Amino acid sequence: MTDTDARLTAGAPAPEFTLTDQDGNSVSLSDFRGQKTIVYFYPEADTPGCTTEACDFRDNINSLKSGGYQVLGISRDAPAKLKKFQHEQNLNFPLLSDPDKSVHNAYAAWGEKSLYGKIVTGVIRSTFVLDEDGTITLPLYNVKATGHVASLRKKLKLDS
Repeated sequence: MTDTDARLTAGAPAPEFTLTDQDGNSVSLSDFRGQKTIVYFYPEADTPGCTTEACDFRDNINSLKSGGYQVLGISRDAPAKLKKFQHEQNLNFPLLSDPDKSVHNAYAAWGEKSLYGKIVTGVIRSTFVLDEDGTITLPLYNVKATGHVASLRKKLKLDS
């Protein structure tokens, strides 16, 4: 089976998870039932691309929230690193720690990717938009850090 065979598609139920956030609290996807949710996977806190992407979510959070969306960021970073990242960048949404990659794997956000022309195994920068029932309405794989949130807002018709 290839990585693309395992990818989640629109209409599929989002895999359930419970992870630790930047403050050491357990956060479950089911906590967000009844709300539209954006779950995004990024390679590593406090790196240039991931900082750009996180700050774009931060800067657009009011537009996303006014559209009814909550945002959750997931990486393999430890909660202490996530806390530092959240504090340094004034991030206004939860960052979740998935050190064993179980949630990355469930969402097919871990696998082979091209990095500077080389095939490597790692985090596939991905975003999933979920409806109030936890169904995936928009799965996006291999997104670019720069411009991703603007593109996402356009797809969600939030580009007022």
